[in-house]
Amino acid sequence: MLAPLDAHLTDARPRQLRPVLRPLVEFLYFGIKEARACLFAGLFFLAMFCMPRAGLFGIPRYDALLVVALAIQAWMLVTRLETWDEVKAIGLFHVVGFALEVFKTQVGSWTYPDFGYTKLFGVPLFSGFMYAAIGSYIIQAWRLLDLRIRHHPPYPMAAAIAILIYVNFWTHHYIGDYRWYLAACALGLYARTTVIFRPLDRDRRMPLLLGFMLTGFFIWVAENLGTFMGVWRYPNQLGAWSVVHVSKWSAWSLLVIMTFTIVANLKHVKARVHVPE
Repeated sequence: MLAPLDAHLTDARPRQLRPVLRPLVEFLYFGIKEARACLFAGLFFLAMFCMPRAGLFGIPRYDALLVVALAIQAWMLVTRLETWDEVKAIGLFHVVGFALEVFKTQVGSWTYPDFGYTKLFGVPLFSGFMYAAIGSYIIQAWRLLDLRIRHHPPYPMAAAIAILIYVNFWTHHYIGDYRWYLAACALGLYARTTVIFRPLDRDRRMPLLLGFMLTGFFIWVAENLGTFMGVWRYPNQLGAWSVVHVSKWSAWSLLVIMTFTIVANLKHVKARVHVPE
């Protein structure tokens, strides 16, 4: 069903548009492509927001969300919206994210208050799909927007900063939070990196760091919606809901860098990444 839409969105033939209309049309197509790239995340979070707290048909909410997430992933694989290699990368995001969730709940950063049969170490298994959704978005956006990366840092350096970002999510509970030092390192690494994308029929450019920040912001917005629905809660939200602290925006932006690094190592993606010698 999505094939005609995807064929239209990826059609790069020149369009004859009046100069005054071109920015509006390109912005519209950019928005549509972004929404389409968020297919997994959109369907999953829609299910999260619509799922009654009591669950469905006697199935607890967390368990029903796991079924929904697995069904969406299977559908995207069967319909070839994602390849096996991409699903393997998404699976890695799930494992990495779930491990982080287990640790964070153990140290009291947040909690999953509801009952679920598929909770492991106090964390529902569906939670890893929230991280997998970020990877799915980047993979889909790469194809729909015809992304190309210029002046990407050397892969070993990009991998090192990604690993340190992930490690800091764990170690800052014991030896201090070095988030801003890592952010400064990432700023230096990706300062010259630009992403070339095609909203319609012409290439546009923007700093890759801006893309990381914008993606992190929208994840922060989604996190606010998730906590508002009570799917998980921070300690300061147990009595009454409040906005997730804005510092989480920076944390999500750094996590996007880590996710992007994994995606950039996929074979068909790596061919579109320019690393200067």
